[in-house]
Amino acid sequence: MIDSAIALLERLVAFDTTSRYTNLPLLDWVETLLTAHGFRIERLYDESGTKANLFATIGPEGVPGYVLSGHTDVVPVDGQDWSTPPFTLTRKDGLLYGRGAADMKGFLAVCLAKVPAIAAARLNRPIHLAFSYDEEVGCTGVRSLVADLRDRPIKPIACFVGEPTSMQVIVAHKAKYNFRATVKGKPCHSSLAPQGVNAIDYAARLIVFLRELGLKVAEGPRDPLYDVPFTTVHTGLISGGTALNIVPECCEVTFEFRSLPQADSESLVQEIRRFACEALEPEMKAIAPETGIDIDLYNFAPGLDTPVDAEVTQLAKRFAGRNDHAKVAYATEACLFSEAEIPTVVVGPGSIEQAHKPDEFIAVSELEKALMFVDRLIAHSSD
Repeated sequence: MIDSAIALLERLVAFDTTSRYTNLPLLDWVETLLTAHGFRIERLYDESGTKANLFATIGPEGVPGYVLSGHTDVVPVDGQDWSTPPFTLTRKDGLLYGRGAADMKGFLAVCLAKVPAIAAARLNRPIHLAFSYDEEVGCTGVRSLVADLRDRPIKPIACFVGEPTSMQVIVAHKAKYNFRATVKGKPCHSSLAPQGVNAIDYAARLIVFLRELGLKVAEGPRDPLYDVPFTTVHTGLISGGTALNIVPECCEVTFEFRSLPQADSESLVQEIRRFACEALEPEMKAIAPETGIDIDLYNFAPGLDTPVDAEVTQLAKRFAGRNDHAKVAYATEACLFSEAEIPTVVVGPGSIEQAHKPDEFIAVSELEKALMFVDRLIAHSSD
């Protein structure tokens, strides 16, 4: 069985499904495999028609079943120094190298390797495979699929999202808020700089404020089960200016919160807006009234907080063959399934430490553990 999983992973890695590209060739290949074994297939396309979610079901109708969920897209390899071809699976010393091997085509390969066993089982509850798109750019693609599941008269009884957790059961992750601050200044020749409003200068002051705010929220509240046990504030991108001898008219700053469920994130937002409105804008507008700062929330992923005693948690521990659980700082699609009242945990093969890096890899032993997980799910669904 492990040889089948590796062969399937080799094929999956060969599809360049970097988020900026279509995932339809991969879905076409997956659909051919699934329909040959009797799965019922649904697709939900994006507005362009170039990407889609795939939802595949096998087993009895009219009863709730279990979802194995993963995303098909991967992050870019641009600018990374790979020692192996990123879209060719390379095996060495028990490790499998390739873009997406850990995050998260290894899990998809395990699910597909178990398709014949799922099809042959006498299921009394259906098993669903949910393969999404655009997870890596803000968990945006799966939202249409989750909305569809939310509106169904019979929702899945549980969902297992196979992000790389080294097969540890993850019951919670932080909420993620993505913000874009646009600073509008007044341009002029740099020799007359005091007559202008330097958008980069004011953006820099905003960034320093964000840094100080991050240090303050790190003091509490805290939850020791998280790998980073406090809410974080992070500035990731800044762009602005045209030339050295022009006072910049515009500067854009992109920043994020990763918040504990108990954190008052709205108060953080208000604190930032208040600083921009009361400390920065009056200085700017005193020189040029048309200047100012706009702060927009452009993407949000809610937190996940599944009870430790929930049935989905206990099942995941049993299927994974372990008793521990944890919480993580990174966001996943699990929160969206959970918001749709589908009990969800995160558990999958490989390590998040390998995600998004050059020479990304997954250990063969991790795939073997994940195969056992699905075997136990099949047995449970056939009781």
